[in-house]
Amino acid sequence: MSDLSPATRADDPPTGPTPTGLTVVTGTKPRVEPLDPPMVPFAVAGLAAFAVAALVCWLAGAPDDWLDTSVGGFLVGIPGLITMIVHDRNRKRRRALSHGEFTAS
Repeated sequence: MSDLSPATRADDPPTGPTPTGLTVVTGTKPRVEPLDPPMVPFAVAGLAAFAVAALVCWLAGAPDDWLDTSVGGFLVGIPGLITMIVHDRNRKRRRALSHGEFTAS
């Protein structure tokens, strides 16, 4: 039975100007760009989750350690939110440098 796959097999001779073992494996696949989503919504969601947890612990009469942990998580999340705001501001600058102008048509 013949192999109908368009992929290069390891025993085929490599082709191209600079054949290496890597080109046999990867072929001519384009480089995948890493994800760079906006981070502020994640930080806000974390703050909201800790705030809800603190409210539930306070209303339910949970142990003080639980309430302290949820309030502490909220307070630590505030500098995290500020950091993500700065990260997203720099993200816009990075994307403008690497991707240029983007227009949808």
